[in-house]
Amino acid sequence: MLRNRRAKIIATVGPASAAPFMLRNLFNKGVDTFRLNFSHGDHAGHAVVIRAIRALEDEVGVPIGILQDLQGPKIRLGRVAGGARVLDRHERVTFVLGEATEEITALAMPHGEVFAAIAPGHRIFIDDGRVRLRVVACGSARFEAEVLEGGKVSDRKGVNLPDTVLHLPVLTDKDRADLAFGLEQGVDWVALSFVQRASDLDEIRPLIAGRAGLVSKIEKPSALEEIEAIVERSEAIMIARGDLGVEIPAEDVPGRQKEIIALCRRECRPVIVATQMLESMTASPAPTRAEASDVATAIYDGADAVMLSAESATGQFPAEAVEVMDRIIRRTEGHEAYARGMAAPREATSEAANSIAGSGAALACALGARCLVAYSVSGATAQRVAACRPALPLIVVTRDPRISRRMALVWGARSVLETAELDYDSMVSMACEESARLVEPETGDSFVILAGVPFGQSGSTNNIRVATYR
Repeated sequence: MLRNRRAKIIATVGPASAAPFMLRNLFNKGVDTFRLNFSHGDHAGHAVVIRAIRALEDEVGVPIGILQDLQGPKIRLGRVAGGARVLDRHERVTFVLGEATEEITALAMPHGEVFAAIAPGHRIFIDDGRVRLRVVACGSARFEAEVLEGGKVSDRKGVNLPDTVLHLPVLTDKDRADLAFGLEQGVDWVALSFVQRASDLDEIRPLIAGRAGLVSKIEKPSALEEIEAIVERSEAIMIARGDLGVEIPAEDVPGRQKEIIALCRRECRPVIVATQMLESMTASPAPTRAEASDVATAIYDGADAVMLSAESATGQFPAEAVEVMDRIIRRTEGHEAYARGMAAPREATSEAANSIAGSGAALACALGARCLVAYSVSGATAQRVAACRPALPLIVVTRDPRISRRMALVWGARSVLETAELDYDSMVSMACEESARLVEPETGDSFVILAGVPFGQSGSTNNIRVATYR
């Protein structure tokens, strides 16, 4: 099954989509990877969904990706006296350390790390930025802030601190338990929340130990300051525009999105654009024009994947949302402006593997080849070719089911699981047979193969071969 588009669709599973018939429906509408949000649900429920996805995979004969999204640390208010209160503009508010406070005019916050790191001038956003304050004075267990934008606050509302770098573990005890469960269940990707620095990845990498790809979620301003190092040390990147759009000015998000996508393409890392892409479709069968434009912009920018959150997890029209996203992607990729943008030259590289991938992609396009076949043990060769954005099908042949499923997140890649033992000579006939099944060529059509000698070893891609369908 070769979808008639290059960019991939990720759909979040929730009450609206967890049933096996709904998972099948969403896959048929265009989902390539399913996201499990571990901020909600329990292990038993997630295990049922994972089994259903794997059963669907066996049924359709196509690798399907599963992305586990860890909750990460959450900064929240404690209990508010009376359950809620209204903060007025220019009011002075005292924050005190603890789950609750007897001071009627104060707000409790049970996070000592905040009190240790916050400083005068730092901003505090409550409830997704609806209420905004600026710190004016600090102490070890309390600080004062002036209300910039007032509004109602209530128990356990979320808090964003765009100017404060917090010194706290990126993995909570819950995350560690969830991660162990997810790896045991065989998830393909793990998304790490609350990444502030590249060093935050050091804690999780030994725990994953190569069993899944690591996705760093970019949602903190401090992450933008170390974005190159974070991209280099991740297997993929998610631009989590919800929290990021709260912590940096909304007008800066589109430019940052373009910068991160361009960087990921240079570094051959898949990049996901996420959050509120078709938000109105949680309650409407059709998107707004602005939402359609937003999805198209991510595709024009060169994103590997776009993601649905509440639209597919809790919305009233999950299948319709996937169908609309699929149509927008296909229409965008068919536009001449998209072809021009993807054909823009990438920066020259001295790395041999990148040069071979780029040369193979350029040769296949110049020959008018029917497809490009990449033998890839680790998936790296496939990602390097995909980063070139060739205007022809990319068939990835691998012997590792985990790598095969990870390709469901990579632009343009369709994977074939290799089960037979091959040598360099037999791999050509195998490439011909498997790719023909997907692209339906005519006799005499050419295709280009990327492989390595010695054959079947990770990191050995060093050979470009042109072959013909007979």
